[in-house]
Amino acid sequence: MRGLAWTIIVIAMIPFSTLPATAQTYDPAFPVCIQTYGRDGGYISCEYTSMAACQASASGRAAQCLTNPYYAAAPIRRRSRGY
Repeated sequence: MRGLAWTIIVIAMIPFSTLPATAQTYDPAFPVCIQTYGRDGGYISCEYTSMAACQASASGRAAQCLTNPYYAAAPIRRRSRGY
């Protein structure tokens, strides 16, 4: 009976194992992203180190600059009190 139950579970899971994987939209290495819009859809690309650089690239295009919510900034070092 257990063998039948496991067989049913495995067969039920087959469609989920063939779904395409999606890539991560936001790159945690850069603090600023650009979101572009177009007829075929838009995309988000995180490749800018400053908002000014992103805005220069977005100028004249159907695009806007965003702060990266997943930016992995360097950890803040706390100074020891020296007691």
